[in-house]
Amino acid sequence: MAKLTQQIQKSFIERLGQLTRSTTSLRARMRQRFEAFSTPSEAEAEPAPAQALTRVSAAPDGECLYAIGDIHGRHDLLDRLIDQIKQDRQTLPEGTKCTIVFLGDYIDRGLQSRSVIDFLISDRRDGFETVFLMGNHEEALLRFYHDASFGKQWVRYGGGETLYSYGFQPPNTRSSLTSHEAMQAAKKAWDQVWTGFRDRLPKEHLEFYASLKTHHIAGDYLFVHAGVRPDVPLDQQSDRDMLWIRDEFLDDAAEFEHVIVHGHTPADDVFRDNRRIGLDTGAFISGRLSAARLFGTDVSFLETSPS
Repeated sequence: MAKLTQQIQKSFIERLGQLTRSTTSLRARMRQRFEAFSTPSEAEAEPAPAQALTRVSAAPDGECLYAIGDIHGRHDLLDRLIDQIKQDRQTLPEGTKCTIVFLGDYIDRGLQSRSVIDFLISDRRDGFETVFLMGNHEEALLRFYHDASFGKQWVRYGGGETLYSYGFQPPNTRSSLTSHEAMQAAKKAWDQVWTGFRDRLPKEHLEFYASLKTHHIAGDYLFVHAGVRPDVPLDQQSDRDMLWIRDEFLDDAAEFEHVIVHGHTPADDVFRDNRRIGLDTGAFISGRLSAARLFGTDVSFLETSPS
């Protein structure tokens, strides 16, 4: 088994240069923001200036809320951020209830995906209340768990790294369209990985994935992975929108009943206006895992620094 694990790790290192299209796209977007010498025509259009912060929102009385953005298999960054949150908790009034809301996307793209889940289900919460939301990447894992044919799609946006973390090497199916025999071989290879994954996925992990919530409300805040569809009541929002929505939510100007705290859409910095707080800072590639601290009417942020 140890030899197999070493072979899988070696194979992955050899294929690191072949990251998924979504990873490449994110890398390009973030690089455009940091390249000082890019011309206006080469860079993406800058977002409209954030509106002046005039809205006052509040956490529940006596409770401090910490919301953590997309982790994507970076257990190392999660450890560091949790340490910062523990230190910050010491500054709060005695008796304050402390809750950490995890916004989803714990896995994929990072090789420590399995160990992130091990951490989240462990007893290392040290007195924190916890809320775990589902991200679109956890939804993808569950879809693969029930449907072997989804594996080829899942690995295109980071599922391969999760499979590696559980001890499986995704089949190389690039040549599967060259012949009927190649297609059958690829299907057989995926069936074998799927069967092994289902057999060896720890029961506690499966229960964790299946237990994830689509949203959480506390005080004046609504926590959700991706966002919500404008002009649709919360009880009529679809799970797909809450896990996947982007432009329709991000570009709308109207304020919601709650301030929306979300991840899902990576940016080079935390975003905040009167409508929403965006906490996905591309941790798996930037080294910056971000969290919001919501206490009373105060809003502040914690994050890891790139090493």
